[in-house]
Parts: sequence; structure tokens; C-alpha cells
Amino acid sequence: MKSRLLSFLIVLVTALGAIAQDTKPQFSAAEQELIDLSNNKWQWMSDKNTDKLADLFHDTAQFVHMGGYWGKEAELNTIKEGHIWYKKAEIHNQEVKFTDNTATVYSVIHLNSEVGGNAVRFPFIVTEVYVKENDKWLLSSLVFTKTLGE
Repeated sequence: MKSRLLSFLIVLVTALGAIAQDTKPQFSAAEQELIDLSNNKWQWMSDKNTDKLADLFHDTAQFVHMGGYWGKEAELNTIKEGHIWYKKAEIHNQEVKFTDNTATVYSVIHLNSEVGGNAVRFPFIVTEVYVKENDKWLLSSLVFTKTLGE
């Protein structure tokens, strides 16, 4: 009897594990490339690695924040000078949509940052638009939309 119960429990745990794995997002190789690029961007922002970010940001890129919007050089200076320090993005969900040579990454996040010396944590939906030029993805637009949830 005990061996039957143990066998049943093993099968049940294995089946539940398989179901849990199936609920994780499954990305195509193209989608995963953009997810990885987006996640790297968050890390470079946290590290204040403006050299990597300068290579990623399109020359005409626009950045929309809660307090305004600005271009590539202003964003790089904001990061470099620490006016906004993107400490950690807690990414809860990501989705990628493609149109021709454009990809849009939608992310639901909580952003832990330091703004003007104050630690803050906000929930956002972030929209990142990438364009492919010379076989390289470049960030063209980054928009933070603050959500009501915490």
C-alpha cells in the first residue's frame, strides 16, 4: 500500500512539474533575442554602462518618463550623472511583437531606482521599440507608463 501511495505521489509531483513548466512563456528564437537585449539593457542601466547603452540607443531615440521626454544624449547624461539610477528592474512579464524591421517589447515591471537622491519603487508597463539596421537591433523608443497597482 505504501509503495502504491509513493508511486502515485511521484507521478503526481512529476505531472505538476510538467504543468508548471508549460505555463512559463515559450519564446521563439527571435523573441528571445529581443528579451535578452531588453534584459541586458536593464543591467547596463543599473551598472551605468553608458558605453554599451550608447551603442544600443538609436541616434534619434526618445525616452518618455513620468517627468518628461528627451533624446539619446540627455538619457545617457541622466544615467551617467546619476539623476536617475535604474538600480533594478523586477520583470514580471514580457511580450514581443514584430512588424517588418521593428520589434516592440512590452514589459510589466517594478522599477527600483534612485531619483534625485531618493529611493523609489514604481510599477510600470514599459514599451521598448527596436528597429533593425544593418542586422543590429537599436532601441528607438523607451516609454514608461506608471500603473495604478503596487
